[in-house]
Amino acid sequence: MNLEQLEYIVDVAKTKSLTKTAERTHVTLSAVSQSISMLESELDVVLFHRSRGIGAIPTAEGQALIEIAGEILNLVKHLKEEAGNYSERLNGVLFIGTIPGPMHLLMELIADFKIDYPDVKIQIIEKGPKDILDELHNNQIDIGFIALNEKQINQNKTLRFERTFMGKMVVGVRADSPLALRKSIHPRELLKYTLVLYDDEYIRSYITEFVAKFGELDILFISNNVPAIQKAVLGGLALTVGLDYSFKNQELPDNIVPIELENHYPVYYGWVSSTQNQTNPIIKRFIQRLRHM
Repeated sequence: MNLEQLEYIVDVAKTKSLTKTAERTHVTLSAVSQSISMLESELDVVLFHRSRGIGAIPTAEGQALIEIAGEILNLVKHLKEEAGNYSERLNGVLFIGTIPGPMHLLMELIADFKIDYPDVKIQIIEKGPKDILDELHNNQIDIGFIALNEKQINQNKTLRFERTFMGKMVVGVRADSPLALRKSIHPRELLKYTLVLYDDEYIRSYITEFVAKFGELDILFISNNVPAIQKAVLGGLALTVGLDYSFKNQELPDNIVPIELENHYPVYYGWVSSTQNQTNPIIKRFIQRLRHM
C-alpha cells in the first residue's frame, strides 16, 4: 500500500471514473486500474463496482475504507505543511506582556526559543493584568502572562487563556513567629496584624475584596521594593501577603515562611492570546513551546 494508491481510490470515488482520474493525475488508465486492483488484492476487499454504463461506484466496504484513506491523505498534507513551517527561518518581533511576579518562569523558555530562532526579536514589558488584556484586544502585544481566577477567565470570550499552574494566596511571616507553626491562616486573622504589600494589581484586588468582606486592614506601605518588604517582615514590623509563585521569585530568606490563606479562590497563572492571531507563525511556534513548559 502506498499514498499513490490512496490518492487514486479517493479521486475515483469523486469522479466515479477511472478514466477521469487517469487524466487528472496524468497517468495511463491501465496504471490506475492496476494500482487499484493491487490494493484490493492486498486488502482482500472489493472497493468499486465497475461498469461501463455507470462507471466506478464504491462498494459499502469500499466507501468506509475510502473515507479512512481521505483522512490519511489529509493528515499527510497537514504533516507536510507543518514540516514546511518548521523549515522556514522565522523572523520578526514577538511582543510579550507579563505581570511582574512570575517573569522568572519565562526566562528559560525565552532563552531556548532565541537559540532556535535567532532572527526573532522578543520584547517583554511588565504591566498589570488589565493593561495586558486591553493591549491584547488592541493587538499591541501578542501574548500575555497573567494570573486570573475562574470568574475573570470566563469574562474574556475573545481571548484564549491556558493555565500553566495554579497559585494560591499566602502570608509571609517571620520564622520565629507563632504563625510560622501553622499550616494555614484564616483571612479574618489578618485584621490583628500590620501588613506590607507588594504593589501588584491582583493583590490590590484581593485587598479590596477583603476590606469589603471583613473590614479595613492596617497597611504600613505598598511597594515594589522587595528588600524593603523583606526588611519590614524580618524586623517584626509587619506580615506580607502575596501569591505563592511571587514569593519564590523574590527568593525569600530562610527566616521568612509562607503560610497558606484559607477560603481563597484558586488563582491560575498562564498565558493568554487573541483567538484571531494564533495563525501567526511566530506566535504559533511560541505557543507550542508554552504547552510543553
